[in-house]
Amino acid sequence: MAQLISTRLLSKSLGGRSLFDRISFGLEDGDRIGLIGPNGSGKSTLLRILCGLEPPTDGDVSRRRGLVIGYAAQQETFAEGATVGQVLDAALASQPIDSIDRRAQVAAAVGRFGFSDADQLVDTLSGGWRKRLNIASQTIIQPDVLLLDEPTNHLDLEGILWVEDLLKASPLPASIVVSHDRYFLEHVCTRTIEISRSYPQGYFDVDGAYSAFLAAREDFLDAQGRLETALAGQVRREIEWLRRGPPARTTKAKSRIDEAGRLIQDYSNVRERNSEARGATVDFSASGRKTRDLISALGISINLSGKTLFSNLDVALSKGMRLGLLGPNGSGKSTLLRVLAGRLAPDTGTVDTADRLNVVWFEQERALLDPSQLLRQALSGSTETVNFRGASMHVSAWAKRFLFGPEQLDAPVRTLSGGEQARVLIANLMLRPADILILDEPTNDLDILTLELLEESLIGFGGAVILVTHDRYLLERVASDILALDGAGGARYFADYAQWENQVRRHDAAPAPSPSPVRAAPTAPRTFRGLTRPEQRELDRMEEAIGAAEAQLVALQTEMASDEVVTNYIKLQDLMAKVAAQEKLVAGLYDRWQELEAKREA
Repeated sequence: MAQLISTRLLSKSLGGRSLFDRISFGLEDGDRIGLIGPNGSGKSTLLRILCGLEPPTDGDVSRRRGLVIGYAAQQETFAEGATVGQVLDAALASQPIDSIDRRAQVAAAVGRFGFSDADQLVDTLSGGWRKRLNIASQTIIQPDVLLLDEPTNHLDLEGILWVEDLLKASPLPASIVVSHDRYFLEHVCTRTIEISRSYPQGYFDVDGAYSAFLAAREDFLDAQGRLETALAGQVRREIEWLRRGPPARTTKAKSRIDEAGRLIQDYSNVRERNSEARGATVDFSASGRKTRDLISALGISINLSGKTLFSNLDVALSKGMRLGLLGPNGSGKSTLLRVLAGRLAPDTGTVDTADRLNVVWFEQERALLDPSQLLRQALSGSTETVNFRGASMHVSAWAKRFLFGPEQLDAPVRTLSGGEQARVLIANLMLRPADILILDEPTNDLDILTLELLEESLIGFGGAVILVTHDRYLLERVASDILALDGAGGARYFADYAQWENQVRRHDAAPAPSPSPVRAAPTAPRTFRGLTRPEQRELDRMEEAIGAAEAQLVALQTEMASDEVVTNYIKLQDLMAKVAAQEKLVAGLYDRWQELEAKREA
């Protein structure tokens, strides 16, 4: 396949700090690369270098002549007062097409990307629709290469599914996507590159979906662990030899002393890389409460500004339950959290809680952090120690558990990245024993390694958890129950995330409802002057034909809901297409029945 972009020994430093060093890889036609790595490893910077917006510190980037690159940055920037249509038109302005074709393409794109009005002001769009417009403005130019930086941020789950379908549509541009959404990486990407100091070359490149990357990484880290153990044994033997005082004047002894120094350095490097791979330590503390039932909400409703967010809703929360809360942006998820936690009274219904209930809340907006505080103060207050599960620990050791170096302790919180601020909040929550953990979008800005550790902690937590997140992988692993708000006042429980997604995709694939015909069939064949003989025979057999078609539809829907299918994306897509075609067939039969009955009556 033709190579579109290649990098050779690419390095980048900012303010004396190395982001990545001597990276070499290529992007070919058909590649869909997922670019991952810890916060601060330089993923966004690498995208900007690839599309020519920023120079590398060292190394080379080669691009095929005439290459068209679409780049959607993590933070959208639009001209003040611009409309949706103007943004799309501006994106096409650099393309060699006339104004008439451009207007036609903009008009088509507005509907294709889900916008209702080309004249809508961008300033009135929600964060999710601004993200969608940003992506649309880069795909409308039909690029050879599409670079997307955190494309699923600010999107609800329906929006994330839209981006997935967009990137898998045909014809496909080659793409590089920076994302921490592991479901997204699994469904979209055919190759994964992780930038991390835990690898000797500074990065790890694996062909295949994200699951293939996980398997390869696990094998590599196992080998690194065995290497560290082997080197540790060799270093101990060399240190013992050095302590015995070898004769330093002989050439052989000098050579062994030099070799011992190199061995110790190798061991130090491997241990440091393995420590980097282990990441932060996340472990929430349960209160140890014996009471099983924690919250019982019956018939609760909330109306805001004339809009019903949810009505007549029952929620029961007990120890060990992990409730995942889903719904489009603005459907009332955060409002429901406030009602359950006692911060907001429902318009109707009751909320009963256990006595002296300890609720620990992870705020979505990071409002609990004082940006002017130093990191050490944010972690331990006015003291130099923290008390975790009855043990006293110095703030520098506590900070190290969350991947903060001693040099960062005196840095203001405002200088930390979004992911680092999230780790500070998690550190504070771990110090508070809880009966219920309420986590409102805890995964924003967290790197994948920290997400994995957060998952394990939530699964092992002894209390109850209410989780609002767009991270489907986290929902699939952690949530024992799913409650989905539909944004129109309704709510429904699901067994797991896969069942919810299956229902959403089935709803999206269904055709628009046709006029409901009279479903009672004639009791006996009769001949009417308004029908031809073939039409009369068709009418006589219509009830049987509809029954067979509906039975086939039920069989397909049952198969699509099976565990074997919902976990196999290829089979699910195939069955969704068959279900949509069968639903269209059933609707067509009913339309034909209505048409024949009308002709008979005439």
